[in-house]
Amino acid sequence: MRILWRIIAGFLRWTWRLLNFVREFILNLFLVLIILVAVGIYFELQSKPVETPTKGALLVNLSGSVVDKPTVNNKVRQIGRELLGTSSNRLQETSLFDLVDTIRAAKNDSNITGMVLSLTDFTGTDQASLQYIGKALREFRDSGKQIYAVGDSYDQSQYYLASFANKIYLSPMGTVDLHGFATNTLYYKTLLDKLKVTTNIFRVGTYKSAVEPLMRDNMSPAARDADTRWVTGLWNNYLNTVSANRQLTPEQLFPGAAGMLTGLQQVDGDTAEYALKNKLVDVLASRGEADDAMIKAFGYNKQKKDFNYVSLDDYSPKQKQDDNAPQIAVIFANGAIVDGEGQAGDVGGDTTAEQIRQARLDPKIKAIVFRVNSPGGSVSASEVIRSELAAARAAGKPVVVSMGGMAASGGYWISTPANYIIASPSTLTGSIGIFGVINTYQDTLGQFGVHTDGVATSPLADIATTKALPAEFSQMMQMNIEHGYKTFIGLVAKARNKTPEQIDQIGQGHVWIGTDAKNNGLVDQLGDFDDAVKKAAELAKLPKWQLNWYVDQPSLTDMVFSQMNASVHAMLPAVAQAYLPAPVADVALKMSSQADLFNNLNDPQNRYAMCLTCGDVK
Repeated sequence: MRILWRIIAGFLRWTWRLLNFVREFILNLFLVLIILVAVGIYFELQSKPVETPTKGALLVNLSGSVVDKPTVNNKVRQIGRELLGTSSNRLQETSLFDLVDTIRAAKNDSNITGMVLSLTDFTGTDQASLQYIGKALREFRDSGKQIYAVGDSYDQSQYYLASFANKIYLSPMGTVDLHGFATNTLYYKTLLDKLKVTTNIFRVGTYKSAVEPLMRDNMSPAARDADTRWVTGLWNNYLNTVSANRQLTPEQLFPGAAGMLTGLQQVDGDTAEYALKNKLVDVLASRGEADDAMIKAFGYNKQKKDFNYVSLDDYSPKQKQDDNAPQIAVIFANGAIVDGEGQAGDVGGDTTAEQIRQARLDPKIKAIVFRVNSPGGSVSASEVIRSELAAARAAGKPVVVSMGGMAASGGYWISTPANYIIASPSTLTGSIGIFGVINTYQDTLGQFGVHTDGVATSPLADIATTKALPAEFSQMMQMNIEHGYKTFIGLVAKARNKTPEQIDQIGQGHVWIGTDAKNNGLVDQLGDFDDAVKKAAELAKLPKWQLNWYVDQPSLTDMVFSQMNASVHAMLPAVAQAYLPAPVADVALKMSSQADLFNNLNDPQNRYAMCLTCGDVK
């Protein structure tokens, strides 16, 4: 017996030593990793000469997505890839406004003789942003400088930008993947029923479909009709722009599934030949052949052993600043609206309101451009932002809202105080409606023999996720939601000089694209960020001005941990997906993103003005 216990004790002792070794090894490795990233960031942030060729191309090698307000410094992620070798290219975020400013600076730079679009790692952006980038590309091309697009294949977002090129190169084994737009949402009713989760839903708006995933297993007819309208509108905008760029009709560009099938049959399924034959691209060329063409166009650089170019990250033209000019503040509402301080990718009610307050109290600020790209969120946080924006307008500072890809529901709520609202033709806005969701788990726990009981001085005190909601509380909650909706349409009616009844007819959760929103009187003008700045200057009577971008500068600690997070995200998905079938991995990722969204919502009264499908168009 002693021998047996000695063996067991020895096994446990060595196991414990092994665990300690593994723990210390992981902690030490993590520490070394942090030190390497910190040192790399420090040296990278030191000033270095700007690389500009004597004569050559601007290489627009976009990686990841283009957003209004990046959550992570792009330069930091670039350092992480160099230090750690992680494949995080497609996780990067590029500032929409930095990109457009760079293209416009290159247009006027005599050293930049043309442009090469390399879009392999570009994962896309919203339609409004694509249109704004396209505008800058069109300006560059109209200046007389050539644009070449080079790629193995093009998805729809990549091809949208490529269509602005004078010449599009495609690999002989590549494809132009035009297929249309669709929305897909996961529905959980049966799952929740099996788990015996009780979902208490309170809402106003026939077309307010944000809560449907919790109460149905499929899309309601009303939601299907509404979504079909705006998705079709987005696709028509896409086709009209791209077909005009390629000097085709929309039907020639995309003849539909049957037409594409017939066309592919005629070329024996060769997708590249189909693209060339139907004038989607200009040249079929391998990477080597495309490189030779770029060398012929821009000359050979012996040092790079490539054509003469400066990359998007390295090109930093000098911008003239007039520090004495009056300022127009540019404040962002980018992401879901939440109460309190905002985290990366969210619109914090307190954070955004404080930025507006600073602009209101700053005598140098003469006007505000409020850039909204949000599906909405907390009603409480939306009202905090709205009231502060209203205070800025009351203080005599003109407020112009520039809507990005989305300014829906709560995103529209915060836009109502503006003197003027400008939306892109493809902006998703409206979605005027409110809902509330409270899940309780009394039946779930009951399956495992866990029950809740106690005493309370009133039914309103006896509220817990482990008990069914009291009938009195449910009635009060529904009344609260209905009151919130009346407040919402009242704010919109006052702002748009309409009656609440008129707003109710175009409300009820209806999502509108920018063109429809303009026809319904929800926005004043169709345009882009440039138009918003011009309007703000006009309202403030400014002959000249300087933009003051209200963007938080991350500290070194923030940048280190941001890069650590980016590196982990770059490695983990590939590891996880290697062991999961593709459909399972896709569903897991979608469920995770939806769960993260709901977890971040923190309205104290559980009231939300939000459009869940607005950002899910592919």
